[in-house]
Amino acid sequence: MLDASNENTLLIVEDDDALRDRLARAMERRGFDVRVASGLSEAMSQADAELPDYAIVDLRLQDGSGLSFVETLEKRDPNIRAIILTGYGNIPTAVAAARIGAIDYIAKPATADEIVDALMRPRNKHPPAPSNPISPEDARKEHIAHVFHEMNENVSQTARSLDMHRRTLQRLLKRYRIV
Repeated sequence: MLDASNENTLLIVEDDDALRDRLARAMERRGFDVRVASGLSEAMSQADAELPDYAIVDLRLQDGSGLSFVETLEKRDPNIRAIILTGYGNIPTAVAAARIGAIDYIAKPATADEIVDALMRPRNKHPPAPSNPISPEDARKEHIAHVFHEMNENVSQTARSLDMHRRTLQRLLKRYRIV
């Protein structure tokens, strides 16, 4: 829990309504004064009105990249502690996030406690190595399931999005018990 005497405003920028609402409730229970935005333009408007102390920003938003928002926050106040939360993690965007001032880059799914730990970790302290890292096969399964659900469980659209043959995707969905 956070010290209630300090300002602990947190802006959550996430275009997935259900995830944003769950995360907002979890962070409020942990002592943050939470504000939410569903996209880049809404987040920019909120930052213009009042800069947050902390920010959790989705990498891929409907109207742009979360990296540009983190970069804007860093330019306005380098003391703002912002993290990138993404289901599309890769090394180039993780490096870019670090270069523009994000204090961490966290892959979805992440627990509220993991996010709070990242936000509250001192700047000179590194995160611990994962105690139970995800296997490449499990990461692939999670990514396919995420894209499949993003495409409203449409196999053809998902296959195109993943640059995969439709029948190959169908076999994987069956093997992973996603359908």
